[in-house]
Amino acid sequence: MKLQNLKNKKIIIVGFGREGKNTYKTLKKLFPLKSIALADKKEIKADEREIYTGKDYLNNLKDYDVIIKTPGIPFNEVKKNAGLAKITSQTELFLENCSGKVIGVTATKGKSTTSTLIYKILKDSFKNVKLVGNMGKPCLSYLLTAKPKDIFVFEMSCHQLDHISKSPNIAVFINIYPEHLDYYKTFSKYFNAKKNITKFQDRNDLFIYNPEFKEIENIKTKAHKIPFRESFSKNNIHKDIIAAAIAVSKMFGLTEKEIKKSIDEFKTLDSRIEFLGNFDGINFYNDSLATIPEATIFALNELKNVNTLILGGLDRGIKFNKLTEEIKNKKIKNIILFPNTDKKIYKDLKNENINFFFTDSMKEAVLFAKKNTKKGSICLLSPAAPSYNLFKDYKDRANQFKKYLKNEKKK
Repeated sequence: MKLQNLKNKKIIIVGFGREGKNTYKTLKKLFPLKSIALADKKEIKADEREIYTGKDYLNNLKDYDVIIKTPGIPFNEVKKNAGLAKITSQTELFLENCSGKVIGVTATKGKSTTSTLIYKILKDSFKNVKLVGNMGKPCLSYLLTAKPKDIFVFEMSCHQLDHISKSPNIAVFINIYPEHLDYYKTFSKYFNAKKNITKFQDRNDLFIYNPEFKEIENIKTKAHKIPFRESFSKNNIHKDIIAAAIAVSKMFGLTEKEIKKSIDEFKTLDSRIEFLGNFDGINFYNDSLATIPEATIFALNELKNVNTLILGGLDRGIKFNKLTEEIKNKKIKNIILFPNTDKKIYKDLKNENINFFFTDSMKEAVLFAKKNTKKGSICLLSPAAPSYNLFKDYKDRANQFKKYLKNEKKK
């Protein structure tokens, strides 16, 4: 849908968080006198006549022509209340109206690092590069001023890709593992959302993908398919992330020397195998962004001498058998387990010679780690599960880990 077509439409924005507020701000710049309805479960502070909050915030959607839905609010919940209204999203509006070139990046794990690395490499050589999505500003921040020569690196989650009808000019698909099964119920539905990153591309577009994942390799697309090649791991950055970034950068004519220089200068993101320091002779690492087992397995293979591992979080129906086998092979001595996945993980490991500690407190976890971890070895926070049952998000989980480490150091 073109932005100008919204001028005479009755619009409601569903979800008034970071992205919803940005959508509202953008539309108000474009149509300053237009009334825009807002809906969210939580309280909304805005100068609008039509605001819906509380448990029935979706009840009036059928009274509008266009619904702009925020990621994370289930599409079916909106659809059943929408009547004849068109449902769209910030991501779809951006892709349909952006005059610049969009590089969309998706994966189950690693899309934030990949997006940021691609942005770093391109920004070192071109001025007109913007990072948008979860790692940068919301995409509509730049839409009204976008120029044809602008390059947008867009980290795209499954929720942002869900039900869009336009794909980016360059689609990057790094990996796919079972995830968000509490939301999608089946892996197939989750994968279908991810596939939208290339589904609507044409023959002038590029699909850069990881051929090691047969599900990704077998995706049908009109775009020119470019498998990225085997690469190297550096500074705890997975080889596939580096390989994808190199493949994208070469499409813009950068030399290997230019690309390598940018990669060498790149600093890993917070909560990605982040070294926090040595406390009482123990090396502590924060890998709070490891929300699936495969991410934790990668961390265990990157770090040698992990003696204590902090695991567990929200149960999304994911299997842990590959991770528990890796733990057995690594002979990890101490495991700290958070709910709700604690019993599932313990069941696979209870017969091993492991010192288990069950807790729902990060403070208790740190105290146990400091008391039981062998001097000179590593304590790793790499939960292999989301954080939302005990913490606000992965950042809160990481910040509490850092907080209690520092508090203990002072004593």
